[in-house]
Amino acid sequence: MYEANATVVGTIVNHPMKRELPNGEQMLIFRMASNSRRLDHNTGEWVDNGTLFLNVSCWRRLVAGVDASLRRGDPIIAHGQLRSHEYRSRDGMERRDLEMRATAVGPDLGRCTARVTRWSEMRNTGDRFSAEHQVPAGDGLGENVAAASTAPPRTTHPEHADA
Repeated sequence: MYEANATVVGTIVNHPMKRELPNGEQMLIFRMASNSRRLDHNTGEWVDNGTLFLNVSCWRRLVAGVDASLRRGDPIIAHGQLRSHEYRSRDGMERRDLEMRATAVGPDLGRCTARVTRWSEMRNTGDRFSAEHQVPAGDGLGENVAAASTAPPRTTHPEHADA
């Protein structure tokens, strides 16, 4: 078995869908797009250089955090194991999708702002999400839920991330 871990910066392109499996485990799936841009030094303009689409699956406690925090159109950073899924489409064509089994997903704070609420803080103050967002108690470390809000619009010439 191969393990190709990667971090992808992009945007959620559909509403995340939560599913309950026959064994009672929950998962959440969404599709994200990552646009490659480069600075054209001749014109000084940013130029689109292609888009990577991938399906992202979230499991265990990550389901509740993503479900409570992120929606279609939100800028995110996702990290996890990449896999290629090969299948035959209804029209008989061989297809291949890129999938990520995420271990971490969060808002891209370079393109939005977020308010972080730790699971442990919610337990201590009595704040509660609806029943569908509740998560079992853990050790308190890394148990964050972030509600992302869109940042002010970019200028027509966005800065490169390394600028």
